[in-house]
Amino acid sequence: MKSTEDNSKSSSKSIPIGAKSADYISFGRNGAQAIKNLVVEETLACISVNGAELANFMCSPSDLELLAIGFLYNEGIIGKFEDIDSLHVSDSHCVDIWIKNEYTVPDRLIITAGCGGGLTFDDLSTRHEPLQSDFNILPAKLSELMKEVHQGSLVYQQAGGIHTAALSDGENILFQVEDLGRHNCIDKIAGASLKEGITTNDKILFSSGRISSEMINKARRLQIPIVCSRTSPTSLSVALAEEWNITLVGYIHQNNMRIYSAPERIVTETEKVQ
Repeated sequence: MKSTEDNSKSSSKSIPIGAKSADYISFGRNGAQAIKNLVVEETLACISVNGAELANFMCSPSDLELLAIGFLYNEGIIGKFEDIDSLHVSDSHCVDIWIKNEYTVPDRLIITAGCGGGLTFDDLSTRHEPLQSDFNILPAKLSELMKEVHQGSLVYQQAGGIHTAALSDGENILFQVEDLGRHNCIDKIAGASLKEGITTNDKILFSSGRISSEMINKARRLQIPIVCSRTSPTSLSVALAEEWNITLVGYIHQNNMRIYSAPERIVTETEKVQ
């Protein structure tokens, strides 16, 4: 059996956080080959608030601080970065956060891999008012930014099997994160925004994965008017985007896209608001 490196990934690069080396056997036209390459890393992380364990996550081991901050914000436990007194990430992937306000951890531990737990439209639709934003963008620019997001997925380029999300002001990518969970990516975006003091209103959220109702709920919490994906939304995410006046765009490939709600924010040159 011939041993080789997988030419589809660059073996000369250092292993990025979020990937691990792996050996496997590849069968193809050239027969069986022993391959040394990378796979995406999965780990169990936990968040504790004021000394009590709140949540466990199956996630990537990168940017755990941002994941924890964003999760607390999206769950309404904190309202700003300054609500945090101290934060420590241990080698065992536990994030201990002490916040200024008193907080009682629920009796039931939150265990999440990014699923909504069977929530319905009625459960979610009354949580938020429709979003008011005149922010708009040209479709060509939207496609250009999505391409930039794809090219900036560093772990994906080397190992595959991971999602990415990015926040944009409509001109540039402000920051980008990766995680094996689509929902975890949005929490990391929220955490980065809070930590860096960047507001998320009148911004665009890009995701590599399917847009679920939970992700739209997080986007509305962040007051993001445009949510975009390389793939599809779910029926409930479309219904909530319509209810909350969020522009939901899917299947962005080159200059093609599908606009599922609030299409007025995707404009022509003559309609573009300066």
